[in-house]
Order: sequence, then structure tokens, then C-alpha cells
Amino acid sequence: MGEDGQPIEVVGERAPPAALAGRLGDEVRPVAYRLDLTVDPSRERFGGQVEIDVTLAGPRHEIDLHGRDLDVRRAEARIGGRIVAGRWRQRDPTGGATLTFPEDLPAGPVTLVFDYDAAFAQSPAGMFHLQVDGAWYSWTQFQSIDARAAFPSFDQPGFKTPFSITLHTPPGLMAVSNAPEISTTARDGGEVHRFAETPPLPTYLVAMMVGPFVSLAGEVPPTVQRARPLPLRIITTRQNAGKMAFALEGSKLIVRLLEDYFDGPFPFPKLDQVTTPILPGAMENPGADLYRDDLLIMDENAPVAQQREFGRIVAHELAHQWFGDLVTPEWWDDLWLNESFANTMGYFIGDAWRPALNIRSGVLVEGFEAMNTDALVAGRPIRQPIRSNDRIDSAFDSITYGKGGHVIAMISVYLGRDTFRDGVRRYIAAHRYGTATSADFFDALAEAANDPRIVTAMRSFVEQQGVPLLVFRRDGDRFTVSQLRYAPFSEVAPDTRWSIPMCVRRDRNRLCKLITERTEHFELKGDGPLVPNVWGTGYYRFELADRHWQALIRHANRLSGGEALALVDSLNASVLAGRGNVSELARLARKLVRHPDSYAADAADRAMSDLVRMGIVDAEGRRGWRDFRQRTYLKLLGEYGFDPRAGAYAHEPAERTQRRVQIVSALLGTAGAGHLRRQLRDATEAYLAGDHAALDPSWLAHALDLHLYFGNDKTARALVEQALSSEDPVFRPEALGAAARTGNKAIAAWLLDLDDPRLRPSERSDILDGVMARSSTRDEGYEWIVRHADSLLSGSGGLFFATRLPRAVGHFCSVARADRIASDLRPKLAATPGAVELERSIERVRNCGVLDKTLGMEISRGFAKLR
Repeated sequence: MGEDGQPIEVVGERAPPAALAGRLGDEVRPVAYRLDLTVDPSRERFGGQVEIDVTLAGPRHEIDLHGRDLDVRRAEARIGGRIVAGRWRQRDPTGGATLTFPEDLPAGPVTLVFDYDAAFAQSPAGMFHLQVDGAWYSWTQFQSIDARAAFPSFDQPGFKTPFSITLHTPPGLMAVSNAPEISTTARDGGEVHRFAETPPLPTYLVAMMVGPFVSLAGEVPPTVQRARPLPLRIITTRQNAGKMAFALEGSKLIVRLLEDYFDGPFPFPKLDQVTTPILPGAMENPGADLYRDDLLIMDENAPVAQQREFGRIVAHELAHQWFGDLVTPEWWDDLWLNESFANTMGYFIGDAWRPALNIRSGVLVEGFEAMNTDALVAGRPIRQPIRSNDRIDSAFDSITYGKGGHVIAMISVYLGRDTFRDGVRRYIAAHRYGTATSADFFDALAEAANDPRIVTAMRSFVEQQGVPLLVFRRDGDRFTVSQLRYAPFSEVAPDTRWSIPMCVRRDRNRLCKLITERTEHFELKGDGPLVPNVWGTGYYRFELADRHWQALIRHANRLSGGEALALVDSLNASVLAGRGNVSELARLARKLVRHPDSYAADAADRAMSDLVRMGIVDAEGRRGWRDFRQRTYLKLLGEYGFDPRAGAYAHEPAERTQRRVQIVSALLGTAGAGHLRRQLRDATEAYLAGDHAALDPSWLAHALDLHLYFGNDKTARALVEQALSSEDPVFRPEALGAAARTGNKAIAAWLLDLDDPRLRPSERSDILDGVMARSSTRDEGYEWIVRHADSLLSGSGGLFFATRLPRAVGHFCSVARADRIASDLRPKLAATPGAVELERSIERVRNCGVLDKTLGMEISRGFAKLR
């Protein structure tokens, strides 16, 4: 500003440089931030002063940086004792901004100073606030580029600097940030919270939370890697008081397991585990992780699925403290380095936390599910060039998490877990508190393995799209294996070649071999069938001659859990490609139904259920499917028993408890499950009347579905009111989800247009997902999306909806519908993070339509013959 306080006008407005919509250059580098903010969660806006120390590579009168929808009242540069006023302009919708000065600033150190304020967000992007149980709270969620909505910044991961944070709040509120709080003082009727300076951080990992939180404090005892106790707190909103002990104790052990894996101390001076009701998942802010409530708020009697999620997600986020926080990718191209590795660690360390929960198998389930996306023509490799901001969030998808995690697991097993771990330790040690790239990670693994070929293998999976298909042919003990790219029915896959770490076995004889050519040969002696994917860790599908399929299916109950999952995935993929058949899947389902791994025991049944949900199985086929499930599972229910009361099975093994949940789920829609449905309905009535001991949370989703199925519109409206009046982190989302998926057109229309201030933006999206998941309400949901797409995408939660809407429309099964989706939504989602996901949904819908038209009758007959 000029001396009179007015913004300085600059003659001639240049077009925004491309860097403002993507990656800034290195001509201006931040070296430290000082944030001094006033945050009152009950107000509409927050703000204060930000100082950024920067270094200029040369003289310049313009500085490009970031700030989105900020009201900047003052911007100036301080050079020694001199102040030069500047003009702030946001020049790009994603938050690219320019500071212009009336003269060149000299090369060297400069401090930029801003006075500003901004609006709290209503959804978890930037600094957001929410009223919970009558009290206001605020949190921050900055990944990927939402720090710029909270303060002026150089908002990209390669710029790591220390942060000094001071928060001014109303009296009596807790303030949380990345570093320990060093003082709290009263001032002007409020409180000033000062925090220690952080180690170098990128902007997306800065955390600031304010509210009347409650907490439970403890310590992680010293370890071989850490001489002093690590302060640890669970922090949550007030209504969750008394429900934090499980998370506190679980977090302690997970920290110790990770310190042992990395052979280094927890990288930050304290750890706060904070919850919010509306985050879609969790966020790895150093020293101040943020989670959705139900991921931490539970006890020892929580459902097995919820405990599995605790172990997996907490291990994932705490692994990030090393892999992502301590060492950060230089740019979003290498986001997968963060997420794929942390995803694998979430399963492996989560499994070490509580082996009885069998968390480890989940990494394979997620990886095989990702193959259905990776097999599409529309898509991307794990590592992709990110040239503009609107492409960053598209990388937070099943390819990064599911495929990336499975590929990391494959390389880990192929190298040997100790060798892989040594490579990870090399990588962390070489880049502590700095940044790194994929090449750095590949090199560290190759050095640890003393095998440069591993770089070629990793790059072949990380840098190109698609699922390898290994086709095996056998002549006695000699085998031929050929690699192709898998394609669903009617698709023609591009020619692709990988370096594939293949592990196969016959009985106990195992062979691991790097497949680099189109066709290779190997010899493997032994009895029994060839198992083409040992432990299921290979990221590939396989195809066999018919008699070898049959031999492997007969042998399925003797496979490991991962091998059984790989068999189900490959056989189901063969069906979707027009080669396999439903009767083979059914034989496999019967063979696996008593498998000791609950993931494997349920896998073939889930694959067949997915075929039914696609909409290609006719009424006669669906009757055959229900009869098959009844014959397969009713006897099992008699063996397992059923008691819906809370804690009825608290003392039995977790896998048995989870298997019972799967058995009940399979039986509820069958004719022979009338008594089961009555038991659940009676328990649900008592539960909703206030007797929470009548119904274990394990049954809540199915119980509420039945409650609404046998009810009416009034029943649904009453349940929604009960949900919106509750802050229970399990009941509220389950009740709203059940109301959304009734299949009742009137209820669906009412919910989609519900104007209730208690309904949160994330919950509206969940409701839309439920409506779209039911064929009877899908058309109505789609028309609602088309009518409201512009307002949804332009609001404060626009980026959130941009990633959710494409998935919601992917449930149709029709070539004509695919064409309409393309016509209606392509223009609206262009240049958003949802553009790639929309193309995937269009392709899924079209492929399903072609499959239905060509093979639908044959698949339906296969199901009908199961009666």
C-alpha cells in the first residue's frame, strides 16, 4: 500500500504465468514462516498477520505465490530497516497470486508481511469450523493445496521451512498445532497460545485446531531408538469424553512398532491424535494427526471391522511421520511415495499391532479392487506428471493407494522384507527433514538389494498404466508364461510390457523369477497344481487352461489367504473378459466358505454379488443366486449361532466374529432367513428406543436397513431426525446411509433436497452415494446431479464434490447412459480433479452395457442353474 493506505496501482496487467496454475519456480524461496492468527471458531472469519522470510535469487518487482479467497488488507516487503508497500492480486481460481512492488526488490533476504482475514470453510478444506453438540470447533486440512485458503504462502511440497505459530482464541479453549505449546497467557479478554518452532515442514502439513476439546494424555515409553518418553494425547470433541483410552493405548504400541521398523525415533517432539466428525478419512500432520471420529473413538468391544480400520489407518498416518513428513516429495508427481508406502505400512504394522485381526490381508483386497480401475483405458499410472493444480487431487485415488500399496508389498516380498526395510532406512537417512523423488527411492532399494534390475521393475509398474496378465501353459514340470495387458470384455488393451517379480509354487517348491520378456519358460517340480501368485502379493492376474483352473479350484481350501484372494480375482477377471463362467466361481465359493482367513472365505461370494449388483443378472438368475447363498451359508449360521446383543461375542477370536458378520450379511436376503430378520428387527426397535445393549454395532447397518424395509416414509423420516440429533460417530452416518439406500423414490427425493442446517456437506454427498447405489432410485439421483451440478461444483465444497460425483454416476450399466453421462457432465467436470474419474465411470458404464448385451443372458443362465 502507499503511504495513504491505498493499494498501489500498477500500470499494465500481464497475463497470469502458467506457474500460478501449477508449480512455482525457485527464484523466490521461503525460508521461515511466522503466523500470528486470531481464531474464534464461533465466528465466520479468522485472520491476523503472516510473515514469510524469503530469499530472492535476483532483483524482482513481482513475486508469485499463493492465496485463495483471502482479504489481504496490507502486503509489504521489509528489507533491513526499509519497508516497501506492495499490491496483492489473486490471479488464478486455484489460488495463484502475485505481489507487485513499485521497484525492484534486491537479491537476497526479504521478509514479506501480510495482514488479512478469510472465511472459515464449511467442509474439510482449509481452515474449517463446525458446531458439534452446541459448541464451535475449528480444524485445518491443507492437503493438497488448501493451506493457501488459510494464509498467504508458497504452497507446494518442495518448500519446507520452520513455522512459528501463535494463536489468539477466546478464553477456555484448547489450541493445538504441530509443535508443543510453550505458553498460554491471558490478553484482552482472550488467550494467546504460543507454540515452539517446528522442524522444516511444507505448508500442506501445518495444523491449527481450536475448540473446547477434551483430551486424554499419556506417554509412549522410551525405546531403543528414543531415550525420552514421547508425549501423546487423544483430543476430541466434548461428547466423546470417556471414549479415548483404546486409541491412546493402541497409538502407543503402533509408534513403538514404527520406530523399530525405521530404526529411528519418532521424528517430532510430541504426538496429538485429533478427531473431527467430518473428515473423509485422516491426515498426517506432523505431531498433530487428524482423523474422522469413528477411526479413534471406540473401545475393546468395537466391531472387528472398526478395530481393523483403527489399526490400519493409525499405522498409515503415523508411518507418514517418517515417509512424507520427515522426508517429503519434491512435487506432487511423487505423491505415491507418500501414500503407496504408507498404505502398505498401514496393513503390515497394523497387523503387527494385533495379529488376530488379520489386517494384513486387506492390502491385497484393496490392490485387487484397484485392478478393476487400472484395467480401464481411461486412467493414469501410479506416478504421473502433475502440471496444473486441477490435476493434483485426482492422484488421491485407488491407483495411488490400492495399486501403489500392492506394488510396494510385491517388491517388499520379492526382495525380502529385511532387504526392503534396509532400502527404506537408506532413503530416510539420506533425506531427513528434506525432500526426495522417486529416483531417490528406487536407488535406495537397488543399493540395498545390490540389484539394479529392481529399478526397472519398479519403474515398469509405477510409470505405466495397466494390469499384467500372465498366461500359463504346462507340459509336465515345464511351464511357459506369457505376459499381456489384461482387458475387460470388448476392450482392446494397448501393448504393454513389464518387468514382473513373479513367484509361483507347487506344494512347498517355490520359484521367484523376474519376467522381462513377452514369453519365458521355467521348470518347477512338485505335486499338485501350479499356484501362480505365491501369497497373493504379485500385482498381476493370471489365465490358465480349463483343467488347470479346475485343479486349482479343487485345491483352493489349502491356499494361503492371499493366494485364495488372487485366485478369486483372476477367475472373476476371466469371467468379465468373457472367458470364465459363473459355475466356476460358484465352485470356488463353496470351496472357500470355510477358509480360516475371513477375507478369503468371503471373496468369491463378494465377486458374485458384484456381478448381481452390476445389473446384468435377470430375475431368474437372482433367484438362483439367493438359493445358492441359502444352501451355502444357512448351515454355517447354525454352527456359528446368532445373538444380536452388544458384546455377545466379545471374547471369541476376531476372525470368527467377523466371519459371522459375513454369514449374516449373505443370508439376510434369502427366503430361509425369516427368523434372523425378526431377531434383528426386534433388537433394532429396542436399540432405537434407547436400549443400546440390545444391538451390537456390528449389526447396525443391516439392522437399520431392515428397520426401514419393513417401515414406511414416516419411519425413514424419524430415523433421519434421530440421526441429525445425534453426534454418535457410528450411529449418525449409519442411519443416514440406511435412509439413503432404501430404494424408495419419495424418500430419496426428500433426502436429496433436505434443507436442514444440521446436515453437513459431506453427509449430503454420502446420501447421494446411497441413492445412486440403488437401481430403483438411480435415475432420480442422476437427474438431481445434473440439475445441481453447477451449484455443487462452485460452492465451498466444490473440489470435494468434483471427486465424488463421478464415482456416484458409475453404477449404471448401459451404452446409452454412458453417452448421456459424457454429454451432461464432461463440460462441468473438465479442468477439475474429477475429470479422470468421470472418464473411468463413463468407460465402466459402457463396458457393463456391452457385457450385458453380449453375455448377459449367458451369465444370467449361469446364476439360474445354481438353484
